Amino acid sequence: MTPLQRYIAEEIALDHADGLLNRREALRRLGLLGFGIPAAAALLAACATDSKDQPATTQPPSAAPPSTPPGSGAALPTSPITFAGPDNRELQGAWAAAAQPRGAVLVIHENKGLTEHIRSVTGRFAGAGYSALAVDLLSAKGGTTAFTDPAQATAELSKTPQDQFIGDLRAGLDELGRRAPGKKLGATGFCFGGGLVWLLLASGPSALAAATPFYGPFPDKGDLTASKAAVLGIYAAADARVDATRPAAEAALTQAGAPHEIWVAPNADHAFFNDTGPRYAPTAANEAWRRVIDWYGTHLG
Repeated sequence: MTPLQRYIAEEIALDHADGLLNRREALRRLGLLGFGIPAAAALLAACATDSKDQPATTQPPSAAPPSTPPGSGAALPTSPITFAGPDNRELQGAWAAAAQPRGAVLVIHENKGLTEHIRSVTGRFAGAGYSALAVDLLSAKGGTTAFTDPAQATAELSKTPQDQFIGDLRAGLDELGRRAPGKKLGATGFCFGGGLVWLLLASGPSALAAATPFYGPFPDKGDLTASKAAVLGIYAAADARVDATRPAAEAALTQAGAPHEIWVAPNADHAFFNDTGPRYAPTAANEAWRRVIDWYGTHLG
């Protein structure tokens, strides 16, 4: 089992522990990943114990909560596109062009595929002045829309070789460079996609000038010395599982020597930026968005 496969399985188990999935649905989803009933039950039990051991974190009330998700007020529409991928495969994606781009951003989706939320984030980057492309990492299977059951999409992603992800993302960077010629490139990913940002950074030299992974697990023995990207790593105070990989990420960033910063959102949990999900934390999401746009303003132009 690869670290990303383990991450997806644990995410299902922790959603169950936090009451977001009932036991039957959690077992079904783990079964789609290839877990037998005994192994799935053991993982649910282990994650339930770990969850109980973590201190409770609550979001303090806000006198004036934001009325819209961060960046959405200026978001531009996205268009579906196709472009050339590795091995003569066609890749699908969502593209949003800034009117006068300051740079360009590759957006990497969560483990449910290229959802409307990710399309929205892609449009928000364009509205903030950064043309953006989100690659559908399920393109080889017909794209995210080919899956009527989101759990099936997640299972398919868990079975995809990591080398294929890297190849598809590098093709996305190439396409981004063609569509935003002369502009510096960044990459932002969320959850599973945040982990893929780290993998992309660890995969060798690339066109990336900056990156902002959101609560993504750092790869085992990840080496960032070949990357020159300036990295803003975003974590959540209550996200103990992913936060456990933060020291390794910080050590790798320090060794690489490129500009970097780590921000841990207080009073927030995993996936706090996703305004369509149950862990959405508006205050943390707005602060994270401000920091990301400032980071790209400094390192992309």
